Amino acid sequence: MFISVVIPTYNRWPILEKCLVALEAQSPSGEIDDYEVVLVDDGSTDGTPSRLREQAARFPHVRLVEQAHGGPAEGRNRGVDHARGDVIVFIDSDLVVTPQFLSSHARALQRYWHQSGNRLCFTYGAVINTANFDQPTTERHKLRDLSWAYFATGNVAIDRTVLQRSGLFDTGFRLYGWEDLELGERLRQMGVALVKCPEAVGYHWHPALSLAQVPDLIRVEQERAKMGLVFFRKHPTRRVRFIIQFTWLHLILWELLTLGGLLNERSLRPLLKWLISHGHAAVAMEVLRLPLNRIGVRAMFREAKAIGLR
Repeated sequence: MFISVVIPTYNRWPILEKCLVALEAQSPSGEIDDYEVVLVDDGSTDGTPSRLREQAARFPHVRLVEQAHGGPAEGRNRGVDHARGDVIVFIDSDLVVTPQFLSSHARALQRYWHQSGNRLCFTYGAVINTANFDQPTTERHKLRDLSWAYFATGNVAIDRTVLQRSGLFDTGFRLYGWEDLELGERLRQMGVALVKCPEAVGYHWHPALSLAQVPDLIRVEQERAKMGLVFFRKHPTRRVRFIIQFTWLHLILWELLTLGGLLNERSLRPLLKWLISHGHAAVAMEVLRLPLNRIGVRAMFREAKAIGLR
């Protein structure tokens, strides 16, 4: 088995460096003949390409592909086009993996292939969220790390031929969100099975919440709303409605939980500030999710009305 790890990146050098170091430290495996890391730089302005060229000796498995800024869907497709492997592993550039990461994916894939007699599956590894930049792999697994997504590109492995039959990622998703779950809907329709692979662990780093991040988090929710409707227009099903929260139930739910918007990013600011200052940034983020969800759902309904979508 030859594995190509495809990673799109944009201005993430500090954590990307940790990501690449971890991938160079993979344990030998009888299932894997060789592997490569196809890193697609999506027009970074932080010097990522030049740093990689200067430090090429540190990262012998890495092949750099550069593109103008076009988003992660375009970047992943370009990475697959340049990949040489018969298995594609997708991770994000802020994921730090364990030494057994690739071998765990490889064993789980081969086990399913042997049992089923076909390659219609993908393996889904564990993603543990952490704000610990210095030692991300020391983070414990938490209840909020559980994901119910069918196909999310933070940590998956799939046969290249099966992936190509799906049509790859839709580059119409140019803003934040949903391009991987949309591909997942097409894989589901092909009968591709999800195989849990908790042994393939990745630690997803993101900085602890600060009040300065709030405007950007609001922007992300608004972009997710727009892309959610792109998702729904391609797959106008009840299932997708619930995935993107495009239902009256979700609209009413977040209105109730935020007291009709009284609990918002401004009114909650003193509480968020107190929680953050006392070392409870993760709790503050969970509190902030209430108004963020309301913002996202309301933005989706406004956008849907503007384009005549029901």
